Amino acid sequence: MALRAFLILAFILLAMPLGFAKSDTFDLVISSARVVDGSGNPWYLADVGVRDGIIVEIGKLSQRAARRVIDARGLVLSPGFIDMMGGTTLPLLLDPVTAQSKLRQGVTTMMAGEGDSLAPQDERTIKELNLPAGISHWTTFEEYDRLLDAKRIGINVIHNVGAAQVRRVVIGDEDRTPTPEQLAKMKEIVAKAMEDGSAGLSTALIYPPGTYAKTEEIIELAKIAAANGGVYFSHMRNESGQLLEAIQETIRIGEEANIPVHIYHLKAAGQSNWPLMTKAIELIQSARDRGVDVTADVYPYIRNGIGLGSFVHPRHYANGTDAFLPTLSDANVRAELRKEIETTSNWENWYQHVGKNWDNVLVVQVPATLDKRYEGKSVQEIAALRGADAWETFFYLVQQGGIEVNPKSMNEEQKQQALRATFVSIGSDAEPMNPAVSTYAHPRTFGTFPRILAKYVREEKVISLETAIREMTSLPANQLKLWNRGRVAPGFAADLVLFNPAKVVDTATFEKPMSYPVGMEYVLVNGQLAIDGGQATGALAGRVIRANR
Repeated sequence: MALRAFLILAFILLAMPLGFAKSDTFDLVISSARVVDGSGNPWYLADVGVRDGIIVEIGKLSQRAARRVIDARGLVLSPGFIDMMGGTTLPLLLDPVTAQSKLRQGVTTMMAGEGDSLAPQDERTIKELNLPAGISHWTTFEEYDRLLDAKRIGINVIHNVGAAQVRRVVIGDEDRTPTPEQLAKMKEIVAKAMEDGSAGLSTALIYPPGTYAKTEEIIELAKIAAANGGVYFSHMRNESGQLLEAIQETIRIGEEANIPVHIYHLKAAGQSNWPLMTKAIELIQSARDRGVDVTADVYPYIRNGIGLGSFVHPRHYANGTDAFLPTLSDANVRAELRKEIETTSNWENWYQHVGKNWDNVLVVQVPATLDKRYEGKSVQEIAALRGADAWETFFYLVQQGGIEVNPKSMNEEQKQQALRATFVSIGSDAEPMNPAVSTYAHPRTFGTFPRILAKYVREEKVISLETAIREMTSLPANQLKLWNRGRVAPGFAADLVLFNPAKVVDTATFEKPMSYPVGMEYVLVNGQLAIDGGQATGALAGRVIRANR
């Protein structure tokens, strides 16, 4: 009998979820939730138990002991959203409240770094960050990530190393091909960043100095990332008339460096280029069909965000921004630039993308030295305020530096096409922000993920709820090799979101962009409630995720 009892007990223990005993108390049980698990499968009803920051059990848990129970009837439970392009993590280091712009959207993890990144740094580049007193300086990701760990942050972050940042440290801002010695140094820096846990190498090939990098240079750096299990991420060289060529370059880098590639904020900018989105998606799918691991992300807005200086051909910045801007005082230089902008299209000409209409260029951020009334107005409206010509106003603003704009360059059809593609995930292309401190932003900063759920799922039914959740969770988790996040499953990190599918909506608009969404009722980061009943708890449970290869 004793042996029989022992065998029965052993069977019961083996039948339990690995590592967890039935008698253990849960930290939290989410009961009667409509679970959308992130895989793309249809939703189902279940209770979910959380302990020590991990999802430990799914099933009928109403009779089990728990320190907290959340009645989730009428709510959807999904994995925490992963922002594939969340800008920079520097705001998190300087001000923990900035995490709210992500958390209130349901974002629990963000990728950071485009062409620029927060490492490497040298004396010159760290000075350009204009850090407040008391913030320690750093040179590597190892040092920077330790600062974030010590500060404590509200969401999980993962970094990649920006090729333009590497260029700045080794070459500077000039348009020069690296010498063999310089390229070797750049490779060494990329290898160190990968060793420190970076997810991969990133480029922004539309902005100086990133635009100066030849394809072969990028391939050499990407090979280093590939050797360390990384991914190549790119804001491509062109997002308009040469969109297909830019995708082909990205695919070539992936094939020659033997590395997975990811395209940031896929778009076909400029009315004449909108039909290219169909061909772009076909081109990417064709590459995938032959075994190239290429993916992309989008944001759900038809206005993009860019520096106003990008309306000038990047070749004019070849000697650095500081050398170029003073030349704009010369009337002859302005006349030549205007002629070039109005008549040439063999480059990323944003003026032509907006229909040659300064009313379609919304100024969203200006330096503290300029009139804050300019923010939220078009270049044409600012010209009226100044009593000046629109072109004179354009050059005046560019010369001031630091002018951010939202050009109206896309259409809804291409957004819908991208969202229906199986390889497309979601990214805000916006950094964390505190609305009490900042003065203006692109509404995607506060509304990207709820907008997908409200506009494209509930209202327009472009994609299903399960598809949208997959694009925000398991798909980006796979792209970033976050194997223990992105799904509601036992053993996965308890990054979770509970939202009301009938009420969730973005409230941020271009007129009032710094407005939190509604309908996100509960957000857990590593098992701790960051949003509880729609209210911020102040919990700082986020982590720097070092790539685990």
